[in-house]
Amino acid sequence: MQYDLVVVGAGIVGLAHAFAAAQRGLRVVVIDRDAQANGASIRNFGLVVVSGQEPGLSRRRAERTRAAWLDLAEKAGIEILHRGKLVAAQRPEALAVLEAFSAEADAGDCKMLTASEVVAHQPGLDASKIVGGFYSPFELRVESREVLPKLASFLAERHGVEFRFGVAVTAIAPPSVETSHGTLRAKKVVVCPGDDLATLYPEQVSSYGVRRCKLQMLRLANPGFKLSSALVSDLSLLRYAGYAAMPEAASLRRRLQGEVAPALENGVHLIVVQSADGSLVIGDSHHYGPTPDPFASEAVDAMILAEFAKLFGGATPAVQARWTGTYASASNHESFRDAPHEDVRLVMVTSGTGASTGFAIGEETVADLFGA
Repeated sequence: MQYDLVVVGAGIVGLAHAFAAAQRGLRVVVIDRDAQANGASIRNFGLVVVSGQEPGLSRRRAERTRAAWLDLAEKAGIEILHRGKLVAAQRPEALAVLEAFSAEADAGDCKMLTASEVVAHQPGLDASKIVGGFYSPFELRVESREVLPKLASFLAERHGVEFRFGVAVTAIAPPSVETSHGTLRAKKVVVCPGDDLATLYPEQVSSYGVRRCKLQMLRLANPGFKLSSALVSDLSLLRYAGYAAMPEAASLRRRLQGEVAPALENGVHLIVVQSADGSLVIGDSHHYGPTPDPFASEAVDAMILAEFAKLFGGATPAVQARWTGTYASASNHESFRDAPHEDVRLVMVTSGTGASTGFAIGEETVADLFGA
């Protein structure tokens, strides 16, 4: 059978490419070596981040991807669990970063909040720890582990996209794609390997300085209150390029190094989101290497829990689950698109922002291969 496009990888980036191609009426097959999506695409917050993205291309991609999520929410029956993001500042230096960011064009409809406004926005916060904050209306939150299978079903049922799970791609020589279950023929191929750095086009991957990032996350029992939006705090301002680029971030970093140096050393910051059952997903941490070990550190989990306790007055719900995940990371690239062959594109998101930018990247890649 002849396909217009083979997509290798059924994570969110692969599905985004399949969606972009299917919308053009192309015949698409998605191939994944696992039985279902099992990597970074389901081991995350499900948070589509717009505010705080690096200005320029990343921000535009996030805005376009947000629009795609909203469109899919309606068409595929995807529940949007949160809208918006609250930054609860605990230190004057963090507030200074937010004030500087709020003066930027990308701040748009965002707004600065007083300490009392932050506490009013989110019940349960320890008012004595809050100096002010910032609210962005742009963020969206979905339940990743439920959304990925739902997206695949939507693409199959509504757009005729074929899925071949449990199949490994071993070689690509357009128009032939060799797999563990035979040969496919396709006009074009997009490889979205997630954090697989060695199977397909390892030389190209290596040229971008890609390594793996391991994260740790936890699920907490229902705390008895409802989150009004996703929530982040001071440490997170150093993890997002849009905030970290502010000159005021240097002072915040110095203070955090003096107060919570172990958290910085372990790449800990705090994101809190809530699931439909009321449980909270919190995290995360960042450790880098070619193959990070698979073991979760209790000390790192304790740092994440400590950040949560600081914001919520020491009241920490019971831990229901703990997990690790890995994703591709590169210090000088948020993502890249390489052309190892005129009919092949290798696409990697190397900043943990696949859910936030992937649909825009998929549209760009399909336009590159098939024409605008």
